[in-house]
Amino acid sequence: MTQSVSPSRRSNFLTDIIDADLAAGKNDQKVVTRFPPEPNGYLHIGHSKSILLNFGLAEQYQGRCHLRMDDTNPVAEDIDYVRSIEHDVAWLGGKWDGEVRFASDYFPRMYELAERLVQAGKAYVDSQDVEEMRKNRGDFGRPGVNSPFRERSIAENLDLLRRMKAGEFADGTHVLRAKVDMSHPNILMRDPLIYRIRHAHHHRTGDTWCIYPMYDYAHPLEDAIEGITHSICTLEFETNRELYDWFLDQTGPWNPRPRQYEFARLALGYTVMSKRKLLQLVQDKRVSGWDDPRMPTVAGMRRRGVTPEALRDFAERIGVAKNNSLVDIGKLEFSIRQDLEKRCPRALAVLRPVAVTLTNWPDDMVQQLDLPWWPGDPSQGTRKVPFSKYLYIDRDDFSADPPADWRRLAVGREVRLQGAYFVRCDAIERSPDGQVTGLRCSVDLHSRGGEAQDGRQPAATLHWVDARHSVAAEVRLYDRLFNVELPDGEGDFLQHLNPDSLQTVTARIEPALTEGPERVQFVRVGYFFRDGKDSQPGAPVWNQTISLKDSWTKAKQPARGAKAKAEAQTPQPTAPTTDWAALVASDPALTALQTRYGLDAAALGRLAQDGERLAYFQDAAAVAGDGALTLRWLQNDLAGALAGAPFAALPFDGKAFGRMMADLAAGKLTNTAAKALIPAWVKRGGEFAAVLADSGLAAPVQGDQLRTALAEVLAAHGAEVARYRQGETKLLGVLLGALMRQAKGCDPQAARAALMAELQS
Repeated sequence: MTQSVSPSRRSNFLTDIIDADLAAGKNDQKVVTRFPPEPNGYLHIGHSKSILLNFGLAEQYQGRCHLRMDDTNPVAEDIDYVRSIEHDVAWLGGKWDGEVRFASDYFPRMYELAERLVQAGKAYVDSQDVEEMRKNRGDFGRPGVNSPFRERSIAENLDLLRRMKAGEFADGTHVLRAKVDMSHPNILMRDPLIYRIRHAHHHRTGDTWCIYPMYDYAHPLEDAIEGITHSICTLEFETNRELYDWFLDQTGPWNPRPRQYEFARLALGYTVMSKRKLLQLVQDKRVSGWDDPRMPTVAGMRRRGVTPEALRDFAERIGVAKNNSLVDIGKLEFSIRQDLEKRCPRALAVLRPVAVTLTNWPDDMVQQLDLPWWPGDPSQGTRKVPFSKYLYIDRDDFSADPPADWRRLAVGREVRLQGAYFVRCDAIERSPDGQVTGLRCSVDLHSRGGEAQDGRQPAATLHWVDARHSVAAEVRLYDRLFNVELPDGEGDFLQHLNPDSLQTVTARIEPALTEGPERVQFVRVGYFFRDGKDSQPGAPVWNQTISLKDSWTKAKQPARGAKAKAEAQTPQPTAPTTDWAALVASDPALTALQTRYGLDAAALGRLAQDGERLAYFQDAAAVAGDGALTLRWLQNDLAGALAGAPFAALPFDGKAFGRMMADLAAGKLTNTAAKALIPAWVKRGGEFAAVLADSGLAAPVQGDQLRTALAEVLAAHGAEVARYRQGETKLLGVLLGALMRQAKGCDPQAARAALMAELQS
């Protein structure tokens, strides 16, 4: 197993929460986290961020982290996925507590608790079909309708549930639902499903079960049964938190009582991380498998030669945030290059060979040059590299018709061969159709080691290999799998596949690489990793991990002017990944804008690359007053609703968006309503207030209305209030639910804050 995932103290909003819990003496001073993947695919780089976070927090606080397979859906899960997950987590340095855990370990306990809910009148068997349940659930503007089976007796519900478990009914005949509130503003709380019938073979329990728990029911119970203290999820589960708490409150008491916290998931440019889409790539044979080195899976990156240390460095660079944003893939590539630079010895390989004959070198003479693996530190070892009359150099290092600023080999030009001699090209050998087939060169026999006695310095140093003693090797050159930054942004993601994401060449490598290090830098080319799956004795296969420099941006720009031909022949490095914060710091106007609204510099720098979007933001922020809030909603929700279309396509201006943001900041509009209605507003136009009015979503209850509703709830639930104040904190969910029903349209956060203020007074 690799080194620990938490080598140093980290601070973020989650550590602040844990610090506060420990200071308050909560959870018996314990910190227990978990990583709970569903074994329905291979883990990807987004999971690696969660792994490093959960295991890192446990180690940082001398706690425990559990590895748990959330295997509640037998149709999509497989033991191969389980094994791959265990391997990936261990490779990343995750040291889980005890044995690997499975949700299926708790199926008997989950079912027992489901019967308890039925017996308490908090769950019922529903016999509607899927379409009826979907229709009766309602939407953001329309409350749900009670199922006609909602008032079944406890005895009937218990009988039906037990018969479901016994396998008497076909799939889809019945479901078990929690009895919460069909008019609840959070749609997830409208009598959510607990169990469904599924006659399917489970990879661990076989055919023992024919009913399986739903994720929203199983997940909190798994956490509670295992004693998890901090259940850390990604932001898409924020709306599930209320249901998470409800199930724990109805099945407890639990000690410790898990709490769910959300952080921003990883969204990476030029990448898709939907398991469904990754599976489609595999099934459609667009890639060679889950571990194809172009895939963003942990297995694919490992096979490509990325190290766990590089992924850890990347995770630390992007940090732990509360808001979703797109991460520049250049940050990942920077972490990979920085890691490999210090761990890869140097070696010689020629990817596209052209033959070189040294006309003044004896035919039968072979010198064994003693070259260091690390040119800057020969003490770390050397290897023998043969040098003779017949060599190969890279075709890209020669030009038959060089431009004025050409610095490499051409007729009449001299170059240095890495660690060997100076050579001058005297003539070109061509095929009948005029193609260059070889070069005839002369060597300065007094320049061994790459130094001439007269002190002259050639303009370039080239890599090379000996033609007779080098070894043929398959080399796979990888590029980004997609050729646009947001392949999910518009249309079918498959249309954005990069046709040049894989090129295979037959290269020539120095003999020491046949049994030498598995991870090297091919001098002047890039970092490479020997493929452990396809390499055979005497027939190595090398995967390119990453190039020496970022040439992506430059490669996508057409060459211009007199240097076009030379640029087409010469690899052109680009500037490193853009430092958005530095860009803002160098622009007085952007600096002023950042200071005025207290904006994140990197987010503003990225926004500023689109002048149209920046102007729209400025108009909106001037009206809203809260620039940070406006920037977040503009970049995430408004841009998401546009689905890649330009901001000029919006049927309302920035000032209208600013007015909507002002209502949101003032509490006159709930987050739920805003997120639900922005897509409709983008299509309709006009003022957001009109869209809100037509939707049937009332303005949030607040101020005196909220206080009145709260007073009525506290008066009606005096016994529960007293028990809460005596220490039964699980009753908070009951009281909050009552308040949400009494004050329909109330913002959940405002309601919770008001209730807590009263309960703690």
